Amino acid sequence: MTSGILIASNVLLWGAFLALAALMLGVIRQIGLLHERSAPLGAMMIDHGPEIGERSPIFNVNTFEGEPVLVGRSITPGRPSLMMFTGPSCPICQKLLPIIRSVAAIEETDVILISDGTQAEHRQFLKDHPLDGELYVVSAEIGMRYQVSKVPYGVLLDQDGKILAKGLCNTREHVESLFETIRHGHSTLQNYLKDDSTAPKFKQVTANKVH
Repeated sequence: MTSGILIASNVLLWGAFLALAALMLGVIRQIGLLHERSAPLGAMMIDHGPEIGERSPIFNVNTFEGEPVLVGRSITPGRPSLMMFTGPSCPICQKLLPIIRSVAAIEETDVILISDGTQAEHRQFLKDHPLDGELYVVSAEIGMRYQVSKVPYGVLLDQDGKILAKGLCNTREHVESLFETIRHGHSTLQNYLKDDSTAPKFKQVTANKVH
C-alpha cells in the first residue's frame, strides 16, 4: 500500500514538473516573439529649439580650460560633431560618458559636452571624470537657445553645422539611435517606424538579430 502511494506521488510530481517545464518554454517563446516584434525606442525629442534640417546657431565660447571654441560648426574639418547637454550633478550623465565616447569613436564624431552649474561642481566632475578628447563647455546660453529642459540631451551636427538628429539620451541605444536615424533617412527613430514602407524591413532586421 505504501509503495503504491509513493509511486503515485512520484508520478504526480513528475507530471507537475513536466507541466511547469512546458509552461516555461511557452513563456520563453512568447518573450522571444515579443522581442522580435518590438522595435527599440530611440532618443525622444523634447525641445522646441532649432529644428532638424536647420543649421545650428553659432556660439563663440570658451572651454572650461579657457580655450576659445566655435560651437555649432565642425570642430575638426570634415567630421560631424555631437553636442551632449549634460550636468555635473546628473548621475545618468556620468554613467553615459563612457558610452558616448565609445559611440563617438565608432562613428568618428567629435564630442562637445555642454554643461551648466557652479565652478566647484565642474571641477569635481572633471576630477572624477577626466576628459578624453572631448571639449567641455559651460554655457547656459547654448542650452537656452536649444531649449533643453532635461539632460543628457544630444544634438548631432554634420560637418557644416546642419542639425541631423537630436533627442534625450539615457542609454547607449538612445545615443546610437541619433546616428541610426541618419542612415535610415529619418530625423527620429519614431518617424522611421511610422513609415509603412520601412516598418516591415525594420522588424525583419530585428528578428534576424534575435535569431
